[in-house]
Amino acid sequence: MVSDNHGLQRSLQSRHIRLMALGSTIGVGLFLGSATAIQLAGPSIILAYILAGAIAFIVLRALGEMAVHDPVSGSFAHYARQYLSPLAGYMVGWGYWTYWVVVGLAEVTAVGVYMGLWFPDVPQWIWALASILAMGCINFLAVKVFGEFEFWFSLIKVVAIVTMIAIGMGMIVVGWGRGGEPVGIANLWQHGGFFPNGISGFLLSMQMVLFAYVGIEMIGLSAGEAQDPTRTIPMAIDSLAWRILIFYVGALFVILCLFPWNEVGLHGSPFVAMFESMGLREAAGIINFVVITAALSSCNAGIFSGGRLLLGLSSQGQAPKLFKRLSPQGVPVNAIVMTVLLPTCGVIINYFVPEKAFQWITAAVTLIGLFVWVAILSTQIAFRKSLTQEQVEKLSYRAIFWPYASWFALFGVFFVIALMAYSENTRMGFYVGPPILIVLALLYFIFGLHRQHDQTKESA
Repeated sequence: MVSDNHGLQRSLQSRHIRLMALGSTIGVGLFLGSATAIQLAGPSIILAYILAGAIAFIVLRALGEMAVHDPVSGSFAHYARQYLSPLAGYMVGWGYWTYWVVVGLAEVTAVGVYMGLWFPDVPQWIWALASILAMGCINFLAVKVFGEFEFWFSLIKVVAIVTMIAIGMGMIVVGWGRGGEPVGIANLWQHGGFFPNGISGFLLSMQMVLFAYVGIEMIGLSAGEAQDPTRTIPMAIDSLAWRILIFYVGALFVILCLFPWNEVGLHGSPFVAMFESMGLREAAGIINFVVITAALSSCNAGIFSGGRLLLGLSSQGQAPKLFKRLSPQGVPVNAIVMTVLLPTCGVIINYFVPEKAFQWITAAVTLIGLFVWVAILSTQIAFRKSLTQEQVEKLSYRAIFWPYASWFALFGVFFVIALMAYSENTRMGFYVGPPILIVLALLYFIFGLHRQHDQTKESA
């Protein structure tokens, strides 16, 4: 089954989809050493990333099963409406749009912080505003242009991480930069063991680790504009496993072998320290550039995702009709304007409280991102139950280990949400996320969208 893609142009090539998928798993946090999570779990953070990566892969395979079967713009919001309820589709679509709007603001806030290292006299809010407007302009162009920018943004991150892992392995195995004296891997257990803070520290780190993977689901939103979704989407999803092993597990393995876990983050980015040990004096500037690129990439992807979600919601009658307007290049211009407008207004936070902006903004979206994962898994379970055995056998791309993997991942996400409520450091998400979802639900009834669905059933 192939649904209408609402007039969007199928211009995203295989290399665009692959690098978009890769870029969405690599954020600013990795380049800063994931220091907070490491301080909680110690070397066992490597195991946490493997476990969280497995959950992320199950979620993506579940989404991929539906996206290949029905490659439509709006993706999981469309599927939630179709297989759960119109309210579920509305909540997922607007909730995820809110998520990317806030993430976009968080990322341009990060740009402002790191540009300040080079231009300390320029106010942070100016860089944040310039970044959101620049990424908005890219998204107003044809989707192929967006794909090209995201391709190169992601490639910069990939090259930086591969270089870092290669240099780090050289130091570990043959002693590069250390006079031929290998570092070895003893740091993984010499400073309190592999679980220095016990199982509790390991479990508490899971909330931060799992959230690092939130964003990979945007691959589903690209299905409506992929040239060959039945081929490119599965290729991008199936390569996620080795991407997680190389870019997250590999990078953290190197960092934790080279530095005692209780010293990571105390003296700046471990990436910088590693490059400087090799005699590269400009290491801090290079990593600063890569971090800024990573933030811009995430903001760029967020605007793309938000625009396609509003287009899908509008097509379903759950957002104003003006968001259905497409440019001659097949870009949902009004939806993009709306997705850029709110983060632009939100830059005012950077003006008044620049030192707290990133913390406040990130807390607002953590829970919403995990809510979307719950919705994806629940929708895929409902989707499977709606199919006959003959239809299941005709699926060209399937979720793995059905139904056990889907239920395992759903339990894992709920467990992490419970940990967020338990931990004082992440409890703030419950003060922000649920009220946003409650407001969205109230608006659904205030604007009579529930009656619209009842009328549609009656006319049918």
